[in-house]
Amino acid sequence: MKRRPHVLGVVLAGGEGRRLSPLTRDRAKPAVPFGGNYRLVDFALSNLVNGGCLRIAVLTQYKSHSLDLHLAQTWRMSPLLGNYVMPIPAQMRSGKRWFEGSADAIYQNLNLIGDEDPDYICVFGADHIYRMDPQQMVEAHIASGAGATVAGIKVPKEQSEQFGVMETNPSGRISRFREKPRHVDGLPDDPDHVYASMGNYVFTTKALVDAVTRDHADQSSAHDMGGNIITMLTEMGETAVYDFGDNHVPGQTERDNGYWRDVGTLDAYYDAHMDLISPHPVFNLYNEQWPIYTWSGWMPPAKFVFDDEERRGTAVDSLVSGGVIVAGGAARRSILSPNARIGARASVDDSILMHGVEVGDGAVIRRAIIDKNVRVPAGCRIGVDHEHDRARGFTVSPEGVVVIGKGDEVPA
Repeated sequence: MKRRPHVLGVVLAGGEGRRLSPLTRDRAKPAVPFGGNYRLVDFALSNLVNGGCLRIAVLTQYKSHSLDLHLAQTWRMSPLLGNYVMPIPAQMRSGKRWFEGSADAIYQNLNLIGDEDPDYICVFGADHIYRMDPQQMVEAHIASGAGATVAGIKVPKEQSEQFGVMETNPSGRISRFREKPRHVDGLPDDPDHVYASMGNYVFTTKALVDAVTRDHADQSSAHDMGGNIITMLTEMGETAVYDFGDNHVPGQTERDNGYWRDVGTLDAYYDAHMDLISPHPVFNLYNEQWPIYTWSGWMPPAKFVFDDEERRGTAVDSLVSGGVIVAGGAARRSILSPNARIGARASVDDSILMHGVEVGDGAVIRRAIIDKNVRVPAGCRIGVDHEHDRARGFTVSPEGVVVIGKGDEVPA
């Protein structure tokens, strides 16, 4: 019987997420809540676990307490079988310093790779929304004979400045890798599109260890996985592209095949939520054959109370989590996270209420993201007058989404 390759999962979860501020003011970007019940990191971890990768190191750094707590409470694997999801802070193995880039994060944990002794290593980002079977990518990597394989998604070439872009030859090898280039040529068989890196890689272990060791010795390097490691291996002819469109997971439909969202900005984060609440969303949270795992704690059922003309508890075109009470108010096209409360005659439209948010009687909220444990006073108006919102210290995104940070005080 042929031995199944030993694959180690490494999730890069150390990013600051400055563009998501104030949501990342008190937490790491991968710990930012998403879709009511989840955290961003749950998507990468669920994909790895569903794909049979059951030994996973999560490399953390900035403001990691919330992320560490979520991993400890949610991601407990079977110790009997030697499986684990383990948060790894900066080890300072090469000096009293934090990780100096994603490649340095790998380098500082070479001892973990040596102890595990895998055949291949999946290095995945922690903050994208998608479904993917990593086993299919590992199989494609093995077949290619490359030292590294980069998951690529086709995007219009006018968006090239937003991504690391790969130029490929007919054999599927990457001939050039550039970070956020202004001018690119389209694909030979699709001139209007280019391959953008998804930030997911599969490495043959020796290729990764050799590359990060060589990169560590280069004092001019930014120690970045894409800009330095993949560029280095590309120049050596050792990288291949894996077309994300060829990846198929159980329960997936033709409509949601290839769905991938980078939620690195407030507007992208908001838009990804609005995807979820459409009557027929592209990304299906209800695919039971490839579930997105999480744990929200003990929650009673959601409750909608009062059925009077003046106060009627309703929610339409919305996601409603456990513990929510809509007490005579109305939510439309919104995400209501666990234990959110909406008071009588309050109106919440096109908004995201995170855990424990309380909306007072008669309040009006439009196109807003309100982080955990914020109390909106009775009669307060948010998202109606952006100049007034800014004057109160709220963040307003370029596309007009009002964002209130975790625990912030909202003036009456």
